[in-house]
Amino acid sequence: MSSNNDPVTIPVTEINPSDHPGMDTSDQNILTGEAVLSFHNISYLETVQHGVACCKKTSVIERLSNISGIMKAGLNAIMGPNYERRSLLLDVLAARKDTHGLLGDILINGKPRPANFMCTSGYVPQNAVAMFTVTVRENIEFSAALRLPMTMTREEKEKRINEVLKLLHLDEVANVKPRPIELRKRTSIAMELVTEHPILFFDDLTTGLEWSTATDVISVLRRMSRRGRTIIFSIHQPPYSIFRLFDSLTLVASGKVMFHGPGQEALEFFKSAGYEYDSHNNPADFFLDIINGGFSALLDIEEDGHDVDKYKELSERQHQVRENLANMYAQSSSYRKMRTELYPLLGEQKTRRSSALEEITCVTPFWHQLWWIFCRSSKNFLGFPWVSGIQVIIIVVLALIVGTTFRVLRNVCFEVQTRAGLLFLLTVFLCLTSVSAGELFVIDRNRFLHEHTSGYYRVSPYFLGKLLGELVPRRLFPSVIFTGIVFSIAGVNTDVKGFFTMIFTVMILAYSASSLPLCFKAGENAVAVPTLFVTLYFVFMLVFSGQSLYSGSFIPGLSWIQYLSIPHYGFTALMHNEFMGQNFCLENNTTELSRCHNYMICTGEEFLMSQGIDLSSWGFWENHVALACIMIILLSFTYVQLLPYKKAEVLRSCRRNFTLATWSSHNICSSLHKTGSLISTPKVGEGLNRTILHSAELLAIGILWERDSL
Repeated sequence: MSSNNDPVTIPVTEINPSDHPGMDTSDQNILTGEAVLSFHNISYLETVQHGVACCKKTSVIERLSNISGIMKAGLNAIMGPNYERRSLLLDVLAARKDTHGLLGDILINGKPRPANFMCTSGYVPQNAVAMFTVTVRENIEFSAALRLPMTMTREEKEKRINEVLKLLHLDEVANVKPRPIELRKRTSIAMELVTEHPILFFDDLTTGLEWSTATDVISVLRRMSRRGRTIIFSIHQPPYSIFRLFDSLTLVASGKVMFHGPGQEALEFFKSAGYEYDSHNNPADFFLDIINGGFSALLDIEEDGHDVDKYKELSERQHQVRENLANMYAQSSSYRKMRTELYPLLGEQKTRRSSALEEITCVTPFWHQLWWIFCRSSKNFLGFPWVSGIQVIIIVVLALIVGTTFRVLRNVCFEVQTRAGLLFLLTVFLCLTSVSAGELFVIDRNRFLHEHTSGYYRVSPYFLGKLLGELVPRRLFPSVIFTGIVFSIAGVNTDVKGFFTMIFTVMILAYSASSLPLCFKAGENAVAVPTLFVTLYFVFMLVFSGQSLYSGSFIPGLSWIQYLSIPHYGFTALMHNEFMGQNFCLENNTTELSRCHNYMICTGEEFLMSQGIDLSSWGFWENHVALACIMIILLSFTYVQLLPYKKAEVLRSCRRNFTLATWSSHNICSSLHKTGSLISTPKVGEGLNRTILHSAELLAIGILWERDSL
């Protein structure tokens, strides 16, 4: 790494409003040049629940209490003994927390934060979000392609990417996939530096980095801050070589500020408070040891067998020390100096609050976003060659076994029933293997939330790009391979047209079945319960379909279940395609027929009629229409679940007339219950038009919500 005096190769760029098509060019939406972030009497209240489901109690906890400060161009560190509190303050300043629990004002250059502040500032979460199935360069190219203005030429973007790679010493591993955690963290940092935002936030900056790498990264950020960048980050127990570079230090404990000011003045503040500093001690360790109640001193206490009393004493000491430090800081010269700087910045904002931070703005159009997401999703699909190879081998072996078994077991007496059983087994395979499709959005959830809120893309191109780039090939290849091998060995009576019609039916069944786990898992973090529910649904519906295969009809009184059964529509379409126009008695001699007289069904039409299947052309295609409608409805629900901020806005609108202390999950559940009651599940076979209408309404809602976010 070059010396600290070397100039940074990436200057702070004045953002040209014309470079951002579709973005509001008012002062509320554009950040230019140097930025001073100030926060005035910040408190953050969080609603928590206690007790079991039937008798939950709601309470409001104050996570941050009356915090004020100012952060200018330079390195602004937030430290504290508790990761949750120091990261909470960082997230509140970065607008990454629900603003409904926020009291106070956060200003940029004396004005309210832009509504799209999350898109005009950089943010690197603690857990690296870089995708490890594509290379380091491809990750940075993805960020540059979607976050830099379209007016920049490809050569200009490539030049900036190369500069960032060189700056972070990533040029030598640019074509390597960032599988190690450290490399992934450095790649995530590079993805933010390429945008040249005036304010950058880093959550636990050095977590996951080796000491030498962390020092290099801090050195790079320091030199960038000297060029006008405001760098704000949370950090835990940095070594002295890093601590000495801090321009501003904020110590937070128990939701209160212990110190806020120039980093080099913190030591004098604690000395003035009566704490003795050992010159061989690291100042950062010294501060945290004091805030923790002198835990290291407590360990020197002779063991007397009273552990409970010892830790009770520690807790009481921590509370007393933190209260004393908070009060002492509030009466210090550093606090008075900070308040003097804050007062002019607050100005007219004393009488009005900042607007809600909910707007997601993008600098690239829909099709550009869709193309890049599709390309990255396709590379992600190809990024697991061993997994895909093992999956193909298993499917091929299974198909060979099934196909050979059915060919050996073919019998003239049960030819129709055997072939129907083969189609039923194909239906079982397509339905049960679709359960894993629900992981498509769950695995990528954290990355999606970060990239979407940072202005990479809107929800609609992400949704379509993931479906086209990953779901389509993941369901296409296994289904086609299994179907082709099984029916090539077992024998197919249909012609070429019938075979490709069967493949089309297989695919629409596979995608319709995959939409169910997608619907249930898109908004879930814990996937065990949705997976169990989806599996039970398919098993239950397959049992009913199998029962109808051998009895010729559904159980009396439960025939309505077929309208809710995805396997039923697919199985019916497969049988219609396979048996229409077939005659299974032409090649059998009279002797064989006489032995099978009581069991033989010679024509496919006879079998279809025995199953109660409509022989008309519409009797075949209505199943495809039903599957398509079910798929559209379920995917629409999936899409709506990927609108996290719009959902939050709807939930908040139901409780704006209540005080913060009365917020509870009861209001949320009530709102969701009312929303869910508006959509019913129609019987596709009886009310197809109503199904299409519901589907169109749901898609319209999603499109309107998405349009409002632009």
